[in-house]
Amino acid sequence: MSTIVSRLDITQIFCDVDDFCKQWESLWQQVPQLPSTKGERRSKSRMDLSEVMTIVIAFHGSGYKTFKEFYTLHVLPGWRGAFPNLVSYTRFIELMAWCLMLLCCFLHTRTGEITGISLIDSTPISVCHNCRAHAHKVFKGLVKWGFIA
Repeated sequence: MSTIVSRLDITQIFCDVDDFCKQWESLWQQVPQLPSTKGERRSKSRMDLSEVMTIVIAFHGSGYKTFKEFYTLHVLPGWRGAFPNLVSYTRFIELMAWCLMLLCCFLHTRTGEITGISLIDSTPISVCHNCRAHAHKVFKGLVKWGFIA
């Protein structure tokens, strides 16, 4: 797995994400803030949101099947030099929730030009087991057997 992850330019990803986060933070400070509700708080972390976002993006390009495997077997032992303030796996999962909205905004800025052509994942969805397909009526008249190549 490390050969796949080593092909990722983690420094370039971090620089892009960090620049985006700094720009977003300066814009966020210009917007009047809503008053926080009583009891609402976010605990301070040793890791910046840009570091968390970089690791999440790297996971999706890594080839690992689970994030836990990626974080515990690759990030914790191998990326301490790049991320000196790494936190435990459990704490990192908590931080991921805080960066979700910002990560979606970042990824939205990285879309290519819209040309009118879209790729769609056509992974088959099993409705029922093949031996019971003759009795299944939910999608009757809407679907057919086979696939378009």
